[in-house]
Amino acid sequence: MKLISHHYGKAKVRVLKVFRAGKVHSLKELEARVMLQGDFNASFTKADNRLVVATDSIKNTVNCLAKEKLGEENEAFGVLLGRHFLQTYPQVKRAEITLIEHCWQRMSIGGKAHPHAFHEKGAARPFTKIVATRGKTEVESGIEDLLVLKTTASGFKNFVRDRFTTLPETDDRILATQMRAAWTFTKTPKNYSATHRKIMEAMLKVFAQKYSPSVQVTLFEMGEAALKAAREISRISITMPNKHCLLINLAPFGLQNKNELFVPTDEPHGQIEATVVR
Repeated sequence: MKLISHHYGKAKVRVLKVFRAGKVHSLKELEARVMLQGDFNASFTKADNRLVVATDSIKNTVNCLAKEKLGEENEAFGVLLGRHFLQTYPQVKRAEITLIEHCWQRMSIGGKAHPHAFHEKGAARPFTKIVATRGKTEVESGIEDLLVLKTTASGFKNFVRDRFTTLPETDDRILATQMRAAWTFTKTPKNYSATHRKIMEAMLKVFAQKYSPSVQVTLFEMGEAALKAAREISRISITMPNKHCLLINLAPFGLQNKNELFVPTDEPHGQIEATVVR
């Protein structure tokens, strides 16, 4: 038998860093995943751990470098982690760093921002993925679990109909999706956070303002808008599960339901995925 591929590391390393500027605090919470590839064959096939960086050491590295180096931009921290593992351990040939952010928002008390109290901003989570090798470093950023919905300006017509088709055609329906989008940088922007905001604003403008004849069309147009908004990215991959909102039949109760009352459903759902490049 032959070992043809392997990697290992530490997952779900959680850190919460508090930044203090006098009485005003801010914070960042990350979940880190570090996966290493390299000269570790013997640890799998010969019980030889002499080149193995313990996963507990990987966790400690994340913690210590977060204390020393973690700042506003997750991408910069991810690149630093990737370079650290390559520079410190010659047996490491590739380091993959994934950072998922849990977002907090400052509380407003009596119309004033509180200096050190926060509430959860929402389910959507920004992430970044760094793949560092001795030849290059790739940066991918994005967002996942972003739930967006519009109550009209969406339809679905002229699809295949056969004996298994029961779905009616419509030009007025709710469009809801829990979106994931990941964009790849070919140039380092002046500011990652500002670039992320431009990309998200461009995509959400398309979602909100343009009529959607299908999730597929809307996905492509959102990808186009993201690429136009940020010249620093070369591609974007978007996943848009169609979270169906089904019209409730009230006819048995003598009531009309003119696109007013729906039951939201999570499953089964349509799964629409695509990648858009320049």
